[in-house]
Amino acid sequence: MTDLAAIAAERDRLRRRYLTEPAERAPSSARGLHHMALVSGDVERTIRFYQELLEFPLTEIFENRDYPGSNHFFFDVGNGNLLAFFDFPGLDLGPYAEVLGGLHHIAISVAPAQWERLRGKLDAAGVPYQVESEVSLYFRDPDGARLELLADPLGEMYGERVG
Repeated sequence: MTDLAAIAAERDRLRRRYLTEPAERAPSSARGLHHMALVSGDVERTIRFYQELLEFPLTEIFENRDYPGSNHFFFDVGNGNLLAFFDFPGLDLGPYAEVLGGLHHIAISVAPAQWERLRGKLDAAGVPYQVESEVSLYFRDPDGARLELLADPLGEMYGERVG
């Protein structure tokens, strides 16, 4: 059985050791997330899901420089951030799996009105989802990657500042 008290004590230790107050925190060396890349089992199906259902515009598609015949394509998820995909025709990569060190989910901030509208579109498309804390929708893309639409502003989660 998991020792929850020990886990909480370790989390508190890590917070005391590494977390600094915003006013004292050094600026990040990064400018932002350029793109996150996932694997697509079917390019057109992925485009329909992300562009038509979730309304993330396709911004580019070109040949993957590392694997001839493979596509590398991008969707705008706001604020200059991109969600990218590769397909790898001819490779049997198998189904999506959550593994240690792998992707758990991608959380994308949307305005509350968009959240409600997209929830309706997921319903209409028959995409199963789970609602958490009245502001998070968890669901899977056609290849099994878990997504979250979060109706909190960037830098906040469930009313708390995280960024």
